[in-house]
Amino acid sequence: MPSELETAMESLITVFHRYASKQGRSGTLSRRELRELMENELSNFLKSQQDATAIDKIMRDLDTNGDGQVDFEEFVSLVVGLSIACECVHGGAEFTI
Repeated sequence: MPSELETAMESLITVFHRYASKQGRSGTLSRRELRELMENELSNFLKSQQDATAIDKIMRDLDTNGDGQVDFEEFVSLVVGLSIACECVHGGAEFTI
């Protein structure tokens, strides 16, 4: 039976590929796919954003190689950054984003 962390890793990979395979290049997220992923999977985070252009800014920040797409490595940096921010705010206590 997989551990809790292994299950979380599998979920992260599954969610990424579910959205990355919808249009355009397989294995990367377009701006539209990233928006859809964030609206469906990170809706609480988006609700807390006051900036209507947050996804555009996130896309620019994530797209480190400048190809207009977010690959898995770039996507993981978003998840890590959000996880660190949430852990800092909640001090490691159980919480929901």
